[in-house]
Amino acid sequence: MITRDIDSFIALAAGLPVVAPTCARAVFMVSPDGFRLAEQSARDNRYMAMGEAVDEACALAEHRALQAAVRRVLPVTVFPGDAATPDAVFPNNVFATAPGRYLVGHMRHAVRRREAERADIRAYFKQTLERREIDLSLQPGVCELTGSLVIDRARGIGFCGLSERCDETGARAMHEAFGLNVTLLFDLADGEYHTNVVLSVLASRAVAVASSGFADARVPEAVAALYGGQALRLDARQKAEYAGNCITLAEDALFLSQRAHDSLDAGQRGQLADWGFTLHVVPMPMLEKAGGSLRCCVGEVF
Repeated sequence: MITRDIDSFIALAAGLPVVAPTCARAVFMVSPDGFRLAEQSARDNRYMAMGEAVDEACALAEHRALQAAVRRVLPVTVFPGDAATPDAVFPNNVFATAPGRYLVGHMRHAVRRREAERADIRAYFKQTLERREIDLSLQPGVCELTGSLVIDRARGIGFCGLSERCDETGARAMHEAFGLNVTLLFDLADGEYHTNVVLSVLASRAVAVASSGFADARVPEAVAALYGGQALRLDARQKAEYAGNCITLAEDALFLSQRAHDSLDAGQRGQLADWGFTLHVVPMPMLEKAGGSLRCCVGEVF
């Protein structure tokens, strides 16, 4: 079921059992070679620091540190970047996986649609991993994969925020392609572009949620209730510092940027510890100028 009706969604989602892994078994990344800020993306990504200078060498060093941190938990495959596709450092919006298949997103901006055409990444999934291809770039709806759609993988639950980066047609295509049991559709607040900046599911047992990122305040409350109140509540400042753009890469391993980590108070860090999470913190100030943070840099292999 895919619905906007919160009550219908909760009635189904609350009864779904954990039947699949909560976290990825490997990840893929794209190096920030030729790192710069993409002017097209800045049209609807207010998190981009368009007025600031960027440094490719610094971005590359940050990315290498991120790779090293993640490799302590999971295998990492890294693809080269290209100055012609500056947003490619955020590959989770373009490529995603589900058991036995991989998805290609339908990107809003032309600079990102070029990423979806990469033969080397497609070959990695099709030939190396032997995955069936589902190319959503060929269908009419815009859908920027796990940027727009946050997924509870263990229970097959989707949370899809609609914006310029994802419309209802695209959301329905993702719901089917990922094979989800139920997906809640909702509008993001004005100025928000991706759901994964305002919401993260943490190993299917908790959530990080920024209520100011949702057009309807009932949605984040329903999401929090679905996880038994185990919700890390983020204010607007913490959202702007990318605290919602975090990712669990193991049952006990929560990854977030230094900037995001530093925005949390002691009580919030204590909550995460009580829920069984160890924080893995990576400084990413240069990469974050491009309008995304740690979670956006990490593509998951399920």
